[in-house]
Amino acid sequence: MRKFDAEYPLLKEMYSDDYYPDFLVDKIRDEIRKVIAFLETGITDTEQIQEKFDSMTIAVNELEEEFEAHDSELESIARDNIAVDVMQILNYFGIPLDAETALREREW
Repeated sequence: MRKFDAEYPLLKEMYSDDYYPDFLVDKIRDEIRKVIAFLETGITDTEQIQEKFDSMTIAVNELEEEFEAHDSELESIARDNIAVDVMQILNYFGIPLDAETALREREW
């Protein structure tokens, strides 16, 4: 089983931008880590993997109001940062999905 690079800086741009509260970025990072942990088990079934990305994306969608309550939102920097990290994860594990498909449930 392949382990994802523990040194890879998930959501680096969001953490470096004061517009995004770190504690909320942590919640997104935790959802991404759940997908990584799932992929590290060696599962290669794209349907199961897509379901996991759907669950992650729905959980991130549910954070939108919390971001707004803290004068923030999941806008272009956040969208791009999440998509880039998802692409990195997909490429690392050799998953034949693109980021748009993996994030198909997003509302942001």
